[in-house]
Amino acid sequence: MKTYLIKKIDTLSILVSAICMSGLLLVLRVKLNKSFFYLFLVWNIILAIVPYAITMYLSSRKLNKLKFGFWFCIWLLFLPNSPYIITDLLHLRISNSQMLWLDILVILSFAATGLLLFFLSLNDMKLLLSYHFKKLHVKYLITGIIFLSAFGVYLGRFLRYNSWEILSQPQQLISDIIDMVVYPRANQEVWLFTFGFGMFIFVGYWMFKKIYSLPST
Repeated sequence: MKTYLIKKIDTLSILVSAICMSGLLLVLRVKLNKSFFYLFLVWNIILAIVPYAITMYLSSRKLNKLKFGFWFCIWLLFLPNSPYIITDLLHLRISNSQMLWLDILVILSFAATGLLLFFLSLNDMKLLLSYHFKKLHVKYLITGIIFLSAFGVYLGRFLRYNSWEILSQPQQLISDIIDMVVYPRANQEVWLFTFGFGMFIFVGYWMFKKIYSLPST
């Protein structure tokens, strides 16, 4: 694990810098507005770190298919938490701050960090999956994961489900999902959001891969 962390030092430095910048903006917002309203972003970014921490762990270990499958499911369960922070921009509608620009900067900084964590984790998982599946299958699987994450963001933002509720109250969650699938016309907003948000992060991931693969100068 230590050797792997050393290899990832540049990436980790960028992530730490992004998190620190987000934290400083949040502290500034608290001090100037005398409000702790956006402190929930700290918890959201912690949840966003979980899937990347999982892929870092998996990348530094050689696990059999059974253990890898277990961690893959956990990873998939927490993955939507990373792009979810983008939807926190909805809170700007009820912002009564005189410095709206600061609220925008705070949320965008956390959202950008969450999106970066999502792309990095997805990229690592793509490499891990390539050890078990054919390249074409991995490509389709990653695309499916992206849109599944978008669906997960909808469940979290609008139906208020948390990642761990698939264990604590799976019956209600499964019932709601079945209802959305069986009655797509009655749940058009679900699929419009899933497709729209999914395309947003799909294109973002494509751009990330192009930039990430560029040789350093």
